[in-house]
Amino acid sequence: MFNEESHLKQPIRWAMVGGGRGSQIGYSHRNAALRDGLFKLVAGAFDLDAERGRDFAVNLGIDKDRSYSTYKEMFAQEKLREDGIQAVSIATPNSTHFEICKAALEAELHVVCEKPLTFTTAEAYQLQALAKEKNRLIGVMYGYSGFPMVHQAREMVRRGDLGDIRIVNAQFAHGFHNEEYEKDDPSLKWRVTPAASGPTYVIGDIGTHAFYLCEMITEMEVESLCCMRQSFIESRAPLEDNAHVMLKFKGGAVGTLWASAVNSGSMHQQKIRVVGSKASIEWWDEFPNQLRYEVQGEAPRILDRGMGYLYQDDQGVSCNRVGGGHAEGYFESWANLYARFAHAFDAAERNDQTALAAIWFPGVEAGIEGTRLCEKCVESADNGSQWVNYKD
Repeated sequence: MFNEESHLKQPIRWAMVGGGRGSQIGYSHRNAALRDGLFKLVAGAFDLDAERGRDFAVNLGIDKDRSYSTYKEMFAQEKLREDGIQAVSIATPNSTHFEICKAALEAELHVVCEKPLTFTTAEAYQLQALAKEKNRLIGVMYGYSGFPMVHQAREMVRRGDLGDIRIVNAQFAHGFHNEEYEKDDPSLKWRVTPAASGPTYVIGDIGTHAFYLCEMITEMEVESLCCMRQSFIESRAPLEDNAHVMLKFKGGAVGTLWASAVNSGSMHQQKIRVVGSKASIEWWDEFPNQLRYEVQGEAPRILDRGMGYLYQDDQGVSCNRVGGGHAEGYFESWANLYARFAHAFDAAERNDQTALAAIWFPGVEAGIEGTRLCEKCVESADNGSQWVNYKD
């Protein structure tokens, strides 16, 4: 059970860039970060419209003089305060992630950033080097990786319950953008605009989520990939609203990744199936409290969250928040990740490398690989869907 008595000496003083009024993702960050008292929201640059952002900040209980017009102003002013911010979350369009993250690290702040972390792996490596130089951490918000049954899946792979891994099928294929809704939806418009979204749409927006679960659960490295992508809504070209990726892993395993926003009638369809020589597992985010376990020659089993027969998480920050049978979901998964971010940031502040090394969280390396996926898929798809080496 989640240890609600595990607190920091003082909550981490925290701010946000973006995620203002009406932002679903902004609310998700705040709900998760504030859930366990490990962060305290004390400042923000929430909106390009400074007055609207200030009004929103005051309504959240933030002092008016700590609601800033720009992130640059916030970082500069907060650095002058004895009680200045220690960490910041970035919930802005993709095109701004690199510059804001870089400025935050230069201001000696820990960062939680939306994905994809950057447009290019060169930029992501630059952030990694800067974070190391400043002794600061970057967390990347792969929000589905906080579900307890995802960690159960990883542990089953690690312990050999499936045998040798042969096949991984991952997908995130919803249907909510099967028509040109961006005409009347500014929050979607930027996602299908290359200058703001980057070189991909669904691969970066949702494909990276499914890919990260693949990386996390199997801990296998991709050797090469082949990508086919389409813009079924023609106005979205050159950005894709559907993509299929074939993967070859080091060691001989193979896989597929399907990312789509035009899977009409589908809610999420984020699933991952890992096939081994002895057994298979399958997890679906619309039923996140269950993990399907299929041993060859035996009846399929449904493993339920919160039960004593599951492997236990010895870190205590990504486990169950309520007993089995009660539904846990999206917000709990995010809160589990923010709890991990908090403990990691605190360990870094204290320069406790032993404690830091013991805390798993999706960090800058996860951000690098998500960016690499986007780059390599574009390289493959735009050259006749040829196979390309994943790492040059």
